[in-house]
Amino acid sequence: MHDVHSRWQAILESISLSAGKAGRNAGEIELMAVSKTHPYEAISELFACGQLLFGENRVQEAEQKFPVDRPRGMDLHLIGHLQSNKAKKAVSLFDAIDSVDSLKLAQKLESLLDKPLPILLEYKTAVNDSAKSGFETPDELFSALEQISSFRHLTVKGLMTIGPLGAGEKETRNAFALLCKTAQMARLRFPHLDFSTLSMGMSQDYGWAIEEGSTRIRIGSALFGAREYV
Repeated sequence: MHDVHSRWQAILESISLSAGKAGRNAGEIELMAVSKTHPYEAISELFACGQLLFGENRVQEAEQKFPVDRPRGMDLHLIGHLQSNKAKKAVSLFDAIDSVDSLKLAQKLESLLDKPLPILLEYKTAVNDSAKSGFETPDELFSALEQISSFRHLTVKGLMTIGPLGAGEKETRNAFALLCKTAQMARLRFPHLDFSTLSMGMSQDYGWAIEEGSTRIRIGSALFGAREYV
């Protein structure tokens, strides 16, 4: 418990430092704890510290890990790629889907819903990485938003991206800056939609992400330690 709390406090302090360096208010930046491969006991410890926002990469792992009656206030988001055949289970498990990477997936989710579901649209800023998902151009994103904006249940809350893994500072910052620029264009094009959330930055690059405008960082190993299994 002490180790978890110490790491959590250290991340919060680091967020404040990065925000101050960029002339920002640390209160503008959400910390999401990404519990991939770690047991529910570790999540409970962090929740007891006051951490409320959690992210999981896989539907099946979240289903097995989290209790049906998880504590009030524990906010669980899906941040990994969602296959259409798992969409029904996802909408019953998660409070939000932060990785909607295609119009087809958005349409599938909308067809399953009878209540609002917050989403982020995933934008691919690492253009040369074929392993990453997401909308690849502003035109592709805006074309999807034209339709999504008329949906009854999906509620756009912003954009997310995964920076280029293993890249240097310049390339990583450029990717994050690209997401901010895309969000600015989206706000002008769709003033009635909410693009206030910019989810970008993980354990290895969240400081740069904050300085480039991130409002939500996704932290796993820096909070929970090394993954327990692959």
